[in-house]
Amino acid sequence: MTRAPFDVAVIGAGVVGAAIARELSRYRLEVALVEAGPDVGAGTSKANTAIWHTGFDATPGTLEAALVRRGHDLLADYAVEAGIPIERVGALLVAWNEDELAALDGIEEKARANGYPAAARLTAEEVYAAEPNLASRALGGLRIPDEGIICPFTTPLAFATQAMVNGAALLLDTQVAGARDEEGVTVLLGPGGREVAARYVVNAAGLNSDVLDRMFGHETFTVTPRRGELIVFDKLARGLVSHVLLPVPTKMGKGVLVAPTVFGNVMLGPTA
Repeated sequence: MTRAPFDVAVIGAGVVGAAIARELSRYRLEVALVEAGPDVGAGTSKANTAIWHTGFDATPGTLEAALVRRGHDLLADYAVEAGIPIERVGALLVAWNEDELAALDGIEEKARANGYPAAARLTAEEVYAAEPNLASRALGGLRIPDEGIICPFTTPLAFATQAMVNGAALLLDTQVAGARDEEGVTVLLGPGGREVAARYVVNAAGLNSDVLDRMFGHETFTVTPRRGELIVFDKLARGLVSHVLLPVPTKMGKGVLVAPTVFGNVMLGPTA
């Protein structure tokens, strides 16, 4: 080791890893943010639907439901503080057949169980009043007024920048290929013989987090990624959509959404 070990090494500079590094850097800790790629947020964090989610449809009582709801509220304040583009445009779940229309009751009940009472049923006429450019077959909908859109690029950059201002080290192009233990200190093995030593290691490696998990001798989970495509329309289409438009979920997943972006485009997807 060429220097004293960091107190904490956070592996992965996506939105989760960068947020963890920012939080830890607020304390008297030596923090390293270790990223395999050439920049912050270069993985999945830059290539998603960029929805600021209330968690209304999470399974009630789960950790996911609690964290998504809390994260929605925290991000509302943090976006203003850090200058992250964000818009509370609201979302509409649109029912196109009788089965989907009947399913809206259960989704509304789930939202209330998650502590989100603002979900509201809409008639077909109210759906078209909100989104007049929809096709003519909609039977009704559910409005989620606090759903929104956010810049997926600025968010991890803001987290990482504040972490560095607080003294954290950002180590890019440092893919972890192995690890060894030296008297209670973990030494991460990087490219070209580079080593990063830390007393604690946080696994925030995203799609590669299961690989890292096994590198430390665990077999606790497996990531099964699904890759889909998003279509981004020209800014001339921005006036066609006012809300995030969501299909009624099925057992196959949440389906394809149509959403405005903070950049003035309209996005459709994902295909997965």
